Amino acid sequence: MPAIWIPKRLVEISLVNTAAESPQSFVKHCEDEYEARIQAAASEVLASGCKVVMLTGPSASGKTTTAHKLAAALCQRGSHTQVISLDNFYKNLDSYPRLPDGTKDYENITALDVEEIQKCLLELIQNGRTDLPEFDFLTENRKAERIPLELNGGICIVEGIHALNPLLTVNLPKNGIYKIYAGLREEYSYKGQRILPTRDIRLARRMVRDYKFRGHSLEKTLSMWDQVCAGEDQFIKVFKTEAQLLLDTSFSYEICLLAPFVTQLAGKLPDHHPKAERLNALAGNFALVTPMDFALMPENSMLHEFLG
Repeated sequence: MPAIWIPKRLVEISLVNTAAESPQSFVKHCEDEYEARIQAAASEVLASGCKVVMLTGPSASGKTTTAHKLAAALCQRGSHTQVISLDNFYKNLDSYPRLPDGTKDYENITALDVEEIQKCLLELIQNGRTDLPEFDFLTENRKAERIPLELNGGICIVEGIHALNPLLTVNLPKNGIYKIYAGLREEYSYKGQRILPTRDIRLARRMVRDYKFRGHSLEKTLSMWDQVCAGEDQFIKVFKTEAQLLLDTSFSYEICLLAPFVTQLAGKLPDHHPKAERLNALAGNFALVTPMDFALMPENSMLHEFLG
């Protein structure tokens, strides 16, 4: 089956602002488009005849919620589908790879038990069942108990940053695996100049999520971002060509929701801070966007993963 790729599109912020003048219809249009992409992905997965979907995407791409949305769409079509995370397969604390400074390298694929992943996926493809390991993030060690997983004739969606790395699936039957890359495909311009690339949208998503749900300071999120992006380039984006489907997780109205949060961050870091210029530029670009209230998000929107 040929790969299905979606080119990036560059949208003028003035067009977004015009659409935001009718917020309810704008939101509905964007949400309907995302749902249509999920349904199209479900059709492709079913047509492939696979037993396992490997789904990845960069940080704040919405891959986790998208995996569950896809599972729900497949279930609606009569295919019992479950989602599991590659986080289940982390090695014990004393076996983690280390960065040059001695800190744990969570983003390196060798932090995962690759042989165990291959074993479980092969059992799912051949027998429709397996016993998954369970990782305890408090102790950073595997639990003694395992989790039984029965496909019952359905499909398993495996999501995680390394899902498209060929090391995980090289020894598996090709017709048993379908690979999806979830990522934003919409960027924004002002007077013809691109000012909000997808990476900036994802940074804004992550700043909101880290602040609301993870207790991270703005400074911590920004200080980690370059390392996050470097990890994406090394471990995620390099395998994008492995995907059979690129699933767009953009919402045109989203920048209107993010605008009130991001614009207020201008000047929050002292001028001498190494990330101050970056933050102020981002806030200035979002200031060009007509703000919309978070309450306009539908209850089942994927964006709740980031915006609450």
